[in-house]
Amino acid sequence: MTLLGEVTEFLFLEAELADANAYDEWLALWDDQCTYWVPCNLDDYDPAKHVSIIYDDRARLEERCFRLTTGGAHSQEPRSKVSRVVGNIRVVNPNGEDGTVEVTARTIMVELRLGRKSLYAARCHYTLWRSSSGFKLRRKKVMLLDADERLGNMTFLI
Repeated sequence: MTLLGEVTEFLFLEAELADANAYDEWLALWDDQCTYWVPCNLDDYDPAKHVSIIYDDRARLEERCFRLTTGGAHSQEPRSKVSRVVGNIRVVNPNGEDGTVEVTARTIMVELRLGRKSLYAARCHYTLWRSSSGFKLRRKKVMLLDADERLGNMTFLI
């Protein structure tokens, strides 16, 4: 299988696990040293100095998934139904630092909750690291098309 094929299968699996609320399996795709970032307003700025929609490390991802699986995320009662489509996948740097692979993709997400559909479009940038068991997500940056607009409940993982 080509590198693009491997990357594509990995990104499809990540989306499928998130849509299925398979949070333990989804977390297993992440490296111990990871960042999950959804900027607010602008795509590029220092997240330590500006507000982000999400700026999680491994511990925060685990906490987020724990709340979603134990009923602690009250804003997800009832739980959102989400369907993601991932496309336009490109390997932009197959030989990144520390053996990483840099990838870009586009994502369309449809959320259904309480009879209301919400549509989210995003440009995504991934840094993948190849472990002995396959790719791991080291960094995921989701640049929402409407990050500078009023957004609804986004407690579900994006």
